[in-house]
Amino acid sequence: MSEPAVDELAQKAAFDRYVVPELEVLYRVARSITRNPTDAEDLVQDTMLRAYRAILRFDGRHPRAWLLTIMRNAQINRVRRKRPELLRDPDAAMERLADEDSQDLGPEALVVESEFDAAVEKAVGALPDKFREVVDLVDIQGLSYAEAAEIIGVPTGTIMSRLHRARTRIRKHLEASGAYVNGRPT
Repeated sequence: MSEPAVDELAQKAAFDRYVVPELEVLYRVARSITRNPTDAEDLVQDTMLRAYRAILRFDGRHPRAWLLTIMRNAQINRVRRKRPELLRDPDAAMERLADEDSQDLGPEALVVESEFDAAVEKAVGALPDKFREVVDLVDIQGLSYAEAAEIIGVPTGTIMSRLHRARTRIRKHLEASGAYVNGRPT
């Protein structure tokens, strides 16, 4: 057999061994990330394509963590590609989002809500990367501790500890800014 044919067979064998058994987990995580079955299927397909291309460079250790890292990076790229649409007409995008999120709120509540959201975003942005990453995975994307641990490559207890410390830092930042008093947004 020629060398490309051997590489192709090795690539297919490695893909069948490491990727195919993880499809159910990939889809479940993709659903939790995207909150949409169609987007989840697209994300899994993108992940599988990237994994197939890189499978011969994979060392065979921790395939689920490897695949979830690929998925996370693919999702980050997908989100980045969507941002230019928001940047083209930010006023229309903000107006649409405000209409969707707060149809029942009065003008005062809208101002307080937007200020609080900005304060939370600033507090999360001020976190060190290792804490912000855990907040993103667990609190924003809705992954379980175990799934987040798998993606980052740390024990579940580390995820729980980082999340606790991150939430404490966010709370202190909000209290210091006056956006959060006695456990309630101001």
